[in-house]
Amino acid sequence: MAVPKSKISRSRRGQRRSHDSLKKINPSECSNCGEMKLSHNICPGCGHYAGREVLSSAQD
Repeated sequence: MAVPKSKISRSRRGQRRSHDSLKKINPSECSNCGEMKLSHNICPGCGHYAGREVLSSAQD
């Protein structure tokens, strides 16, 4: 059975976990309606993506 030879300190454990935190989302403004949306995603307000209408009726 695998057993650690010595205790891992809080500092070393924290260094290992330093990259495990959640990243902050970075919304951008829709060029069509001005609503905040995630990059590379269809706008939930108007249904536009990359300057063209992808969903005919997003709100309806």
